[in-house]
Amino acid sequence: MFASAEVARNCAKGDVCLVQDLGTGLVFNRDFRPELMQYDSNYQNEQAVSGVFRGHLKNVLSIVESHFTGQSLIEVGCGKGHFLELLQSAGFMITGLDPAYEGSNSAIIKEYFQPETGLHADGIILRHVLEHVQHPIEFLEKIRDSNGGKGKIYIEVPCLDWISDRRAWFDIFYEHVNYFRLSDFYRMFGHVFEAGHVFAGQYLYVVADLASIRIPRFENGVPFSLPKDFLSTIDRHAQRLQQQGTTRSAIWGGASKGVAFALYMHRAGATIDLVFDINPAKHGKYLPSTGFMVHSPEKVSQLLPPGADIFVMNGNYLEEIISYTNNRFNYVTVDHEYI
Repeated sequence: MFASAEVARNCAKGDVCLVQDLGTGLVFNRDFRPELMQYDSNYQNEQAVSGVFRGHLKNVLSIVESHFTGQSLIEVGCGKGHFLELLQSAGFMITGLDPAYEGSNSAIIKEYFQPETGLHADGIILRHVLEHVQHPIEFLEKIRDSNGGKGKIYIEVPCLDWISDRRAWFDIFYEHVNYFRLSDFYRMFGHVFEAGHVFAGQYLYVVADLASIRIPRFENGVPFSLPKDFLSTIDRHAQRLQQQGTTRSAIWGGASKGVAFALYMHRAGATIDLVFDINPAKHGKYLPSTGFMVHSPEKVSQLLPPGADIFVMNGNYLEEIISYTNNRFNYVTVDHEYI
């Protein structure tokens, strides 16, 4: 998030060129440059402001409890600390690591994970971190080695198959260098305790033995490819906006999906007027590249006429958004095109 529209429009930018390594089967952005990324207090990715997402975290908690109860934990990349504190409230002894943390919880160290940190635990929590790391197998090996070559790990990442099936082009963005499928984790670990999908299929999770991490092999595997019509809804949404003329429209969701959606609409010559987000840390700040200001939900009735289009970036939040806005608008769930 940026303090001014001008700074936001002039932010660092990079290319995304997805490729698949046919030796390992892993899909990643070949053109990723880690030096362009900076995770600090301006990186606002906390979703737990939403009751819907807090419900998801309770589901994750139940998975963690079934595998880690009575064990010490380390959460690598704990973000703003909400899930760590949920684990603490459930009785877990846990230490967190994240340079973007802004609070005062003494259990959280405001640093990146490094082997030199010298932390050890029975289990590792790695939620929405591995997709950001340029060399994921090496990263997992470092965690294993720094943890004495043992322990369980819980990993949660976005699901590439969900992105592909839903034609969710707005879910491919620069912060995510890696894009995983469930089969990848069965090749990455020799011993998987449990694996599956959460958050209505958007995310994958795996509980595995850290000691069994290995370089995956893709022998005789079917190469992955996105559908030929993967980007087709860009034109559809752009045409809808262009046909509206002077009628105002908005994006609901000022996180990475909203950033990507706004950028593609701008490139297609379509106009989005407003962006709303439930996270107060985003209010009054500006989206990268397009420079849109993010408004609070309380302003929606002041800024949008009844019946205006609100493009909902994540359909999981649709009922919550309708409730916030008293069902006064037309809601376009962009990730429900191919259900």
